[in-house]
Amino acid sequence: MNIAIIGLGEVGRCYVTALATIPGTTFQFCDSHLSQAGRDMASKFELTVHNEVGPWLADADWVLSCVFGAVSLDVAGQCFDHMKLGARYADLTTASPADKRVAAVRAKAKGLGYADVAVMGAISLALSRTPLLCAGNGASEFAELIQRAGGNARVVEGGAAGDAISLKVLRSVFTKGMEALSVELLMAAEKQGVRDKLYGVLKDIDESPLEDFINMLVRTHAIHAKRRTHEVAEAQRELQGAGLTSLVLPGVEARFANTAAAIDTHPVGENPSLEDALQWLLKQAA
Repeated sequence: MNIAIIGLGEVGRCYVTALATIPGTTFQFCDSHLSQAGRDMASKFELTVHNEVGPWLADADWVLSCVFGAVSLDVAGQCFDHMKLGARYADLTTASPADKRVAAVRAKAKGLGYADVAVMGAISLALSRTPLLCAGNGASEFAELIQRAGGNARVVEGGAAGDAISLKVLRSVFTKGMEALSVELLMAAEKQGVRDKLYGVLKDIDESPLEDFINMLVRTHAIHAKRRTHEVAEAQRELQGAGLTSLVLPGVEARFANTAAAIDTHPVGENPSLEDALQWLLKQAA
């Protein structure tokens, strides 16, 4: 099996090392801005590094794109023009969901398999054990390849190209928002001398599955946003009284105030289902 790696940055080098453990695997490398680490890897495998995509790609059974997301779609198109029928392409870049969907359509037209691959952690920490999320018609084959190399990859069930990177971005919306909120929460608790007691007060949240908790918040938001807007304003005043100014809560208050205004003009109803609440919220946003 011959694998072409486009981009010998941290991600590319990591998966060369992992995939090299599969017997019978050979490589081709391409990088237009080769680092010293990339040169060292090429020297280790006694390979010349191509500085551009070309006919040499016709030998590849797999092409792994590990370039910058901004150039991902352009690089994919160049590769597709030289790949052999039935070869497979894995896009491990941070390209947008839209770009990955376009690339998947173009790959299919060329008779190629395509895997949208989202790197779900820091490669520098877990190396090839970093979780990968895969979608597209080549997702299962790519996940199997990575698993054979000792890696950690799973497929988005029923997922189309673009879904993996979409889920990565949405996960970041949640985790980064929680991170900012947690920073302010613990700062305020520490300032007021109640940090050790806070965890006990929050313990009931642990008793509910995360999915149920999120769904409950969204469903009830569409009913109680007006009252909760006042509670958010009160929380801000409490923090200010403790000598802390929140950077997160003004945005939270704006979100609640927006929903409260919509409730005044087009109420969703007394006890909406999650689906009803989501569709109502999306309609108001539009």
